[in-house]
Amino acid sequence: MKVFRLFSISICVLALCALFVPGARAGELDKKTTVTFSAPVEVPGATGAQILPAGTYVFKVMESMSNRHIVQIFNQAGDHLYATILAIPNYRLQPTGNTFITFKEMPAGQPEAIRAWFYPGRDWGEEFVYAKPRAVELSKATQQQVLATPTDMTTQPVEAMNTAPVETVTPNEEPAQMAEMTAPAPMLPQTASWLPLIGLLGLLSLGAGLALSLLSKRVVSIQ
Repeated sequence: MKVFRLFSISICVLALCALFVPGARAGELDKKTTVTFSAPVEVPGATGAQILPAGTYVFKVMESMSNRHIVQIFNQAGDHLYATILAIPNYRLQPTGNTFITFKEMPAGQPEAIRAWFYPGRDWGEEFVYAKPRAVELSKATQQQVLATPTDMTTQPVEAMNTAPVETVTPNEEPAQMAEMTAPAPMLPQTASWLPLIGLLGLLSLGAGLALSLLSKRVVSIQ
């Protein structure tokens, strides 16, 4: 009977511990990152492009269950939104321990345009999608392919970015097929956590422990 009693106590302790397990860090869900630029940079904007002056900014990913992500850029204090950007997962072979941003090399005198942003330690990043008119200009200026959407997002709700058409623009403006890569798993909402599930399992374990304890007492009384 001591075995049953010890098992019951262990289950109860595990159940109580499970109820107090901290949730996942917010940064793991929204990829909140503080970035400092020493020179102006270009990002997609409501009118096609937007120039961010040199300074410190906060990058976040909005809640999304799509293989597309929506990136928001705030000021350092986080109380002013500069841009809301449609992004497509971009893969790299060698993750780094620091935030990594790739740029499109622009002609001299023009701010570099951000191509993709990678969260520390991740091999999947966010490649920015530009409005098609600006994407055509960037492609010709950099001689690179640029992701573009022909939809005017200035009149659309943010959620429309999840279904907006996306294509690849080439320097010679020839049609190019854009294959959207799908990340290994969709991002969970910021409020999502294993805590409710762990708590439920803890309560079930607590009930099982009490049941075993009662069973052991009943066996003892029968004997």
